[in-house]
Amino acid sequence: MRPNPTKTMAAPKTPLRPPPKRRAADVAYDAIETLLSTMQLEPGSQIVEADLAERTALGRTPVREALMRMVSIGLIVQQPRRGLLVSAIDLADHLDVIQTRRVLERLIAACSARRATALQRRDIVRCAEEMVEAAGRGDLTDYMRADHALDLVNHQASHNDSAVKAVIPPIVQCRRFWYAYQHEGEIVEGANAHLELAQGIATGDEAAAVAGADRLMDYLELFARKIIDK
Repeated sequence: MRPNPTKTMAAPKTPLRPPPKRRAADVAYDAIETLLSTMQLEPGSQIVEADLAERTALGRTPVREALMRMVSIGLIVQQPRRGLLVSAIDLADHLDVIQTRRVLERLIAACSARRATALQRRDIVRCAEEMVEAAGRGDLTDYMRADHALDLVNHQASHNDSAVKAVIPPIVQCRRFWYAYQHEGEIVEGANAHLELAQGIATGDEAAAVAGADRLMDYLELFARKIIDK
């Protein structure tokens, strides 16, 4: 049968671009950040570069680059004759950390509500729902994994690199603080605060997103005051 010349041929689909390959130093940074956040590297402990290279299955060069980045933002401190140490958790300073993070989280939430794609909005809510589900099971590992995933997609959705770079150190400090004293916290309450933030972003309503960010920061501040005032 001869083809019908009037039939429109479907245009070939453009192949999807693979996601950009991440730098080894960025992978190392994330791996070491997890060790810090979950207190596997305790405050005041000495950093051994070779040990971290082995634990992260990465070379010394990316690990060294990641550590220098952490020194620059205060997560790691460099002391004469003692080398690199994990920075201490400063109770007196922690409320200031939360107040700084609050300003940045409000900005990022508003940007994400305005700029996120439909897929990112769904992913943000999905991550928060996973936090709620993990909290219900009392599974701290899955809870923290979903928390990290939510931050990642929220930061990408905001398209505000300056705010994201600034908020990372306070986030890590808050995670370390929460992990160190999580026996005092209410994991379900924290998950619900994240869900309110996620739902606010998903609606595209900047005011609702900012209100969600404020609820999350209120939760962290009340938790911190409970520890500090003991």
